[in-house]
Amino acid sequence: MIPRTLFSPEHEIFRSTVQRFIAQEIAPFHAQWEEDGIVPRELWRKAGAAGLLCCSVPEEYGGSGADYLYDVVVFEEMARGGFTGPGFMIHTDLVSTYIRSFGTEAQKQHWLPRMIAGVAIGSLGMTEPHAGSDLKNIRTRAVRDGDDFVISGQKVFISNGQLCDVLVLATKTDSTAGAKGITLFLVEGDRPGFERGRNLSKLGMKAQDTSELFFDNVRVPATNMLGEEGQGFGLMMTKLAQERLAQAIRSAAVTEAVIEWTVEYTAQREAFGQTIADFQNTQFKLAELKTESVAGRIMTDRCIELFMRGELDAIDAAMAKMFLSNLHCKTVDECLQLFGGWGYMWEYPIARAYADARVVKIAGGSIEIMKYLIGRDLFKNLKKLPKPKLAAAR
Repeated sequence: MIPRTLFSPEHEIFRSTVQRFIAQEIAPFHAQWEEDGIVPRELWRKAGAAGLLCCSVPEEYGGSGADYLYDVVVFEEMARGGFTGPGFMIHTDLVSTYIRSFGTEAQKQHWLPRMIAGVAIGSLGMTEPHAGSDLKNIRTRAVRDGDDFVISGQKVFISNGQLCDVLVLATKTDSTAGAKGITLFLVEGDRPGFERGRNLSKLGMKAQDTSELFFDNVRVPATNMLGEEGQGFGLMMTKLAQERLAQAIRSAAVTEAVIEWTVEYTAQREAFGQTIADFQNTQFKLAELKTESVAGRIMTDRCIELFMRGELDAIDAAMAKMFLSNLHCKTVDECLQLFGGWGYMWEYPIARAYADARVVKIAGGSIEIMKYLIGRDLFKNLKKLPKPKLAAAR
């Protein structure tokens, strides 16, 4: 096994802390949360007290000032256990990052300590019924009225939507300016006119609340603006690499875990006088998946290194996201087959992993969008190349 070299002994000590927290506070209750469609707010406060939220936020805002790898440890351990209910990744990797990167000092001082403690839960409001990957087409409007903006519109598929206390909301402040007309706001969850729709019933990730959100003339002060007016699209683009890297990190961890579960199961399950693991088909299939998972892990770890140095570009992140998402779905499908009928039973983690996996080809940018971006990048320099001279016909 090719060793990982990213993590220090201190990171591994923290990993043990995260594992104990999951074993005590999440694993015994996650099945019930899947029935409920939501996790309790108390879990967020416990996670905050244990230091699992927003690990890399600087000390001046109440954080530990740790490096990004501490957040990675949390993402990996949650993914390995198949615990998709607590929306820690959205909260930590996106919402707190937007506030840290683009917020005013007052916004940072107000929200970051609360998010670190798990007292305030963050969510990201971008997707709409008519605008998914193409964010330029959002219709939620924010109209200036004196020192305020009045927001009207709708969002959908919003993780942490039922629980959120603060929402990073993408709006149109100029409907004629395309991408340059998009502005981000921090919207509090108790603003008059802000309504949470139904908690959506999904194929997988059943314990994570996912909502429709409605904005009926929600009035927010201009001081709630995140960044400058009309800069929202550009700000969102700067965070795409980080978002897609987080998706790859999760998929890499799930892929490895599923292979481990399958090795353990097939080594015990018997058929026709031998274990399932004794069949050549089982060994060959798992050998292929293991090799691909190691390749995916090396790719992901390299992207983490680049990100921490500020060198991860959008195309590298798109390739990692595409490769790991496809591998994630392939692995849970082929491993479930080796579980036979038991793999179809919800009580087995492989069944839940199968249901949870399908969204990774959609969330954070669909596979088709990743292919488009990578393909476009391959050909971007062709216009700059001299055209080859054709030999004259003889």
